[in-house]
Amino acid sequence: MPVHPPSTPRSPRSWEYFPPPPPPPSGPQPVPEAKTNRRPEVLAQLHKFWQRVTEGLELNQLWSQFHADARASYRLYSRDFEARAPQGTRRHNFLNTAQEFIWAILEKLTPARRVLLLVGVLLVIFPAGGFNYQGKSGVEVVEFDFHFYGGVLLFILLMLEVADRVVMKRDLEIARDIQSWLLPASTPQVPGLAIAFATRAANTVAGDFYDVFARPATVSTETRYVLAVADVAGKSIPAALLMATFQASLKTLSATSCSLPELVAGMNRYACTNSQSGLRFTTAFLAEFDAASRTVLYINAGHNTPILRRASGLVERLTMGGLPLGIKADTTYESGRITLQPGDWLVIFTDGLVEAENESLEEYAEQRLLNVIEAGAAITPQELLRRIMTNVDSFVGTTPQHDDITCMVVKVE
Repeated sequence: MPVHPPSTPRSPRSWEYFPPPPPPPSGPQPVPEAKTNRRPEVLAQLHKFWQRVTEGLELNQLWSQFHADARASYRLYSRDFEARAPQGTRRHNFLNTAQEFIWAILEKLTPARRVLLLVGVLLVIFPAGGFNYQGKSGVEVVEFDFHFYGGVLLFILLMLEVADRVVMKRDLEIARDIQSWLLPASTPQVPGLAIAFATRAANTVAGDFYDVFARPATVSTETRYVLAVADVAGKSIPAALLMATFQASLKTLSATSCSLPELVAGMNRYACTNSQSGLRFTTAFLAEFDAASRTVLYINAGHNTPILRRASGLVERLTMGGLPLGIKADTTYESGRITLQPGDWLVIFTDGLVEAENESLEEYAEQRLLNVIEAGAAITPQELLRRIMTNVDSFVGTTPQHDDITCMVVKVE
């Protein structure tokens, strides 16, 4: 068999042609475009996103706001498991307390969402890893990120709860608009009195009520005005519904020829039919002002005692009355009578004002309210009301409001 010598690489031949490089182009050459720096644009977008997230919140208030929200949430859930505790018992076992607290959270979810929450939590705390099985082709390993899918389930649950909250918020805003029709839209004009009032709901709708209106001319030959401030026990929708019934009964009975004690007694009987055996009672201060004689006939139905500051500086309390409306149907209400003089101040308020709490759970209290009234004896009712609300806000700080606040300021001219 012939043997062929190994092939050797072919050397370039002398006749092979290699073209020379092209000459450089003549004339001015375009400057290559510089790479765009998108970092400032990205930072601006991140800053805009952070501003939208923290809208209405100062950065230095972030921790205090979180602490206040966490405390409010704990109060909401703790009421449930504390109500189930036997009378007089105390919990020293941390595990039992944690278990009951978790159940209080789960019971506020629908059954399907409870399962979704439990599965999501289990997947999040499950050890990372995978599993394998024996197939025809041998052992196959399947990676399964439990933490990722657990986070997805919790995110879905969060979106469902947020959707419910948005729908409820929209319904509450409609209820707030309807409730605003029941309250005076502007300051009423009463001869001899300058009046200012303000209300602030703890939630979207409130259980506080206030109004000033003239009784019909058929009731009396003299013009008389009703001043009313009331507070339904509780907050939000149930209190707002009872407040509407209070307003309806007040306006209906005020159109009759009954006296103020008869009016309050009639409202009490009606309130007892809707109070769930006294659980949904209403505290109220009702007064009838005679513009001709400057006299006030009043009844305090278990309400915070209004403050009457005389022009001389003497402070009086209006305490005559009886039980809150809706507790006992046959309650007898005793009326009081005062005569107003120019320069006198009358401040009527609900318990949400004097019981407003700061971060240390300290209440605003009536003494601070008295101090503001004493310092503003020579100003208008609108300015005094503004000072009162501002003073309450500065005292409370970032602590969430836990009760409706209503205040009516009356100055005798």
